[in-house]
Amino acid sequence: MKRRTLLALTACAAAIGLSASAFAAEPLKIGFVYVGPVGDAGWTYAHDQGRLAMEKELGAKVKTTFVESVPEGADAERVIRKLVAEGNKLIFTTSFGYMNPTEKVAKSAPGVVFLHATGFKTGKNMGTYETRLYEGAYLNGVIAGKMSKTKTLGFIASFPVPEVIRNINAFTLGAQSVNPAIKTKVIWVNSWYDPAKERQAAETLVAQGADVMAQNTDSPATLQVAQEKGVYAFGWDSDMSKFAPKAHLTAATNYWGGYYTEAAKAVLAGTWKPTEVHGGMKEGMVKMSGLNAVVPADAAKLFEEKKAALTAGTLSPFTGPIKDQSGAVRYPAGAVVPLKDLLTMNFYVQGVEGSIPK
Repeated sequence: MKRRTLLALTACAAAIGLSASAFAAEPLKIGFVYVGPVGDAGWTYAHDQGRLAMEKELGAKVKTTFVESVPEGADAERVIRKLVAEGNKLIFTTSFGYMNPTEKVAKSAPGVVFLHATGFKTGKNMGTYETRLYEGAYLNGVIAGKMSKTKTLGFIASFPVPEVIRNINAFTLGAQSVNPAIKTKVIWVNSWYDPAKERQAAETLVAQGADVMAQNTDSPATLQVAQEKGVYAFGWDSDMSKFAPKAHLTAATNYWGGYYTEAAKAVLAGTWKPTEVHGGMKEGMVKMSGLNAVVPADAAKLFEEKKAALTAGTLSPFTGPIKDQSGAVRYPAGAVVPLKDLLTMNFYVQGVEGSIPK
């Protein structure tokens, strides 16, 4: 009976000009796991814009779904398993804390491709991807070093993972490249997205003398405080200028659409293999938003020169000499910090105040 039905359907398809293979084609089901809400204006918003760009590019070849505001830990595993059960054959897990749950589910679902953002574990059906957003943090630092009058910068940090520590250090190194006397004060909020905590941390940093602030958190609260207090700050992951146009100097932004599209194409073609992607300005995965008109011409010129060098691959933010807080030389003059060390970075560079939480 089933065979007769299939033959009848195929005949109908042929009658209206469709091939049997076209009639049978099913879209690739793709799931996304987000750590914050899609409206966070930062990290998750940028990932969702990438998802939408992929949908626009591939059309009916794909069918996507997402789950937002998923806590890192046991709940993430439940969500990932649910996406597998729903028939998704490509799953993107978009936060560092999803690494172990993703690896665990991947081992039990060999027919599904898993791609995890910012982690370091891979497998037969599991790859990793991230942007070199520290390049943008470095450029933010260059502008901050030029703009600061107090020589004190502030940084609102989320969790003490290598990704965030890299960004704090790159921001400081960028600032010190134009003003060696710069110091960076850090407040950890233990959340990727908590506008109330981010606001409180920003207010504290301003009270401590910070007149330019950066963040590795996802809401525009830091910028809003900066505008209220008459100081400056930077957008992060996406352009946040609409929230605080006077305070917003520029933003280091992530562009995921091209990567998501190429990954989906590889799965559709059956050519996907485990990969570790680290895309930056050179690859078009990191871009800077426009500079605020308050940035002086000499600072803007230097910013553009360094951005061009990063894009050309002739500049690395982590080039020695690099000293840690104690003054010990970690990397000598001219040495470029290798990728494996960047992926496990666990120290502050000289000029960053405080200690990394355990």
